[in-house]
Amino acid sequence: MTLPPSRCRLVLIVPDMADVAEQHALVAKALEGGDVASVIIPQYGMNEFDFQKSAEKLVPVVQAAGAAALIAGDSRVAARAKADGLHVAGGIDEFTEAMEKQSASFMVGGGIAKDRHTALEIGELRPDYVFFGKLDGDFKPEAHPKNVDLGEWWASMIEIPCIVMGGTDPNSALDVALSGVEFVALRSAVFADPAAVSSVVSAVNALLDEKAPRFED
Repeated sequence: MTLPPSRCRLVLIVPDMADVAEQHALVAKALEGGDVASVIIPQYGMNEFDFQKSAEKLVPVVQAAGAAALIAGDSRVAARAKADGLHVAGGIDEFTEAMEKQSASFMVGGGIAKDRHTALEIGELRPDYVFFGKLDGDFKPEAHPKNVDLGEWWASMIEIPCIVMGGTDPNSALDVALSGVEFVALRSAVFADPAAVSSVVSAVNALLDEKAPRFED
């Protein structure tokens, strides 16, 4: 069994696509490209029934590749699809409720931590991870500097792992990794070109293997 690398790892965010079968095929192809710690599965515009049916098919694909499947927003879907975790994309009240009701059953993490105060409020709840950025926040080639700065500050003083949203350029993963955070999330950087998803994941892992700082045991 290969141990996960002791450096910043990749988190994939499933892209918003009308064709669910194509979406699932792309995620499966991306997971063939190398190490992926987890895959966050947003609901986007689906109703609960369709989201559940989609998640029930996608979650096993993610888990079979050795990654954790995290459902964004709907704990009922997370339970029915047998996901590994629940990603909370709302504010502190939603996060508090999720931790109280779901943390015994799932990994729970996420949060829109726009500033240090909010991040520390989330941290007091002892989630499995904190997320800096938005799941659809990859608007520019580079990661948002504010999110990178928050991640660097957090990683330097808090033991709870954090994920920082990257940009549309796959190389933005390295800029995030250099801040010292545990995870970098990519969406369009990986899925923009359907023919290249596997090679992009492979290239990002190679880049992180070569240049990302190592964590102490």
